[in-house]
Amino acid sequence: MLGPVILAASRSDKMRRFISAAPGTKQVVDRFIAGETVDQVVPIVEDAADKGLEVTLDVVGEDITTPAQAEAARDAYLELIERLKALDLGPRAEMSVKLSMFGQALENGHELALANVRPVVEAAAAIGTTVTLDAEDHTTLDSMFAIHEELRKDFPQTGCVIQSYLFRTEDDARRLAEAGSRVRIVKGAYKEPASVAYQDKAEIDKAYVRITRILMEGEGYPMIGSHDPRLIAIAQELGRRAGRKLNEYEFQMLYGIRSDEHVRLAAEGHRMRVYTAYGTDWYGYFMRRLAEKPANLLFFGRSILTKG
Repeated sequence: MLGPVILAASRSDKMRRFISAAPGTKQVVDRFIAGETVDQVVPIVEDAADKGLEVTLDVVGEDITTPAQAEAARDAYLELIERLKALDLGPRAEMSVKLSMFGQALENGHELALANVRPVVEAAAAIGTTVTLDAEDHTTLDSMFAIHEELRKDFPQTGCVIQSYLFRTEDDARRLAEAGSRVRIVKGAYKEPASVAYQDKAEIDKAYVRITRILMEGEGYPMIGSHDPRLIAIAQELGRRAGRKLNEYEFQMLYGIRSDEHVRLAAEGHRMRVYTAYGTDWYGYFMRRLAEKPANLLFFGRSILTKG
């Protein structure tokens, strides 16, 4: 039951300062965060391409408090797209964005986030790639889905993320599983109340399977975000039952987790995309990775003890 405690800590400035200063933090952060700058992340994209992998790139940072910071987040993605264009890496790398970074929580945040994310989606399309809108806590989802629908009018390849632990998600999946859609299914990594989300892991996993079936039997393009071998095998079977070819859906896993499995799935002919985060504002992303899996927390604890 440590997950909810860690997620609560992800919003604590005191814990942020403590963990940032801990001697072993950098070693663990480096496992999950590909670097701080575009220059550091580009070689990782090139290496992934050499291994037959694709990537989705996330410029980390969610604590946006001013419109100027939201514009800076937009510009960071535009800089990334320009680098990918220069290296002809567009077809191998898409972008993942959190609308909180684009000002969604600010005054008139829905309109502000849409205005900031649209040029990123347009620039991505111009180099032959696309953008997926990440799901955040449940209070933001109606706005995210509305922005997704608006962007798809001009850029139908724009993707979005749904989370199996939310009660609403099966209905969302049915609505989204239409021709041309791109939908990533994940379990969910935010602290959500029992009024809106399953709290039991077994129930979350059962919902994940039900939602994956909906996506596989639909007309869109499912993106299976999981490191769980059992759920991966189930997704493969559901894909076979739905008559899907291996290039008609993909698997997605996080940078730094089960890297051997990335290569194995790609070698089997699956499309395999590595979710690769980079940037200096890593704290919130890092804490959710710790919350998702106890082994990550144990690794972090050992690192602190070793370096302390």
